[in-house]
Amino acid sequence: MKELGEYLKETRISNGVSIEEAAEDNNLSITQLDNIENGNIRAFKDVYKLKEYIKSYSKYLGLDPNDVADEFNEFLFEHTSKISLDDILEAKKKMEEKEENEKNKIRSPYTKEYKGKINYRPLVYGAIMIGLIAFIIYFVVILLTKEEKHREVLWKNYGEEIYEFTY
Repeated sequence: MKELGEYLKETRISNGVSIEEAAEDNNLSITQLDNIENGNIRAFKDVYKLKEYIKSYSKYLGLDPNDVADEFNEFLFEHTSKISLDDILEAKKKMEEKEENEKNKIRSPYTKEYKGKINYRPLVYGAIMIGLIAFIIYFVVILLTKEEKHREVLWKNYGEEIYEFTY
């Protein structure tokens, strides 16, 4: 990261821009910009914001922001990856060997294989939904039958019947 910061600093100086002017133009504090140019990434809480600051700053300096961001990503990968590529390839090889051994393993026809737990949640939800629908249908039917028993014809108006509902 120091190399990238030095590159940004040299570019700023060669463009004849002071650190104060660059910080103001990029809406950064002088301390933030100084930390970027010195390669002090620990001064930033959020690496993603730091990456955006670096991209914006590189664009301001007339550099290709994608190239600078790629350089920053390579730095992060080198310094944050705890597992070497050789270890990853070795683990992958062991996993493939284990899968191959499982395929070629002789099994008795009487041996039960574990197929996993049965998920009863959809069945329970389905039963609850069916019960709820049945209850709603029953409730509507009861209301309709009660309603018909209590209707009374009050009077006729131009051939239309007017009903009063009493409960």
